[in-house]
Amino acid sequence: MRNDSIEKVLTRDPITAHTGQALSDIRKVFAKEGFHHMPVVSGRKLIGMISASDILGISVEGLESDERSMDAYIDHQFSVEGLMKTDLHTLPKKSTVQDAANVLADGSFHSLAVVDDQGNLEGVVTSTDLIRFLRDLY
Repeated sequence: MRNDSIEKVLTRDPITAHTGQALSDIRKVFAKEGFHHMPVVSGRKLIGMISASDILGISVEGLESDERSMDAYIDHQFSVEGLMKTDLHTLPKKSTVQDAANVLADGSFHSLAVVDDQGNLEGVVTSTDLIRFLRDLY
């Protein structure tokens, strides 16, 4: 297990965002798909990561609580570029499951982007992916 390739837990071709995209579109994807992290790319190059928590953390005090009003507000006041994290911990595609577990185990991250030598996105590994991998072993 320690030397198993990260390919065993990697989610290839994850849904991605780009900087020109409306935050409301990303919020809807999170709600529909049930995941919590989305890589932000320019072409295939990883440039950031946005999470459902980033969007949920937007203060909407005094705003009507219907989805349309909230979506219009976040699209007008915020951008993907402004909310995404750019100081990312990534893993090279030659990494192992153990490498991912070592990073995710401290709890600072719940999702890691896996990139090639040019910084192009290969996929994503989450804490949940590792738990499923362990479940399937036992």
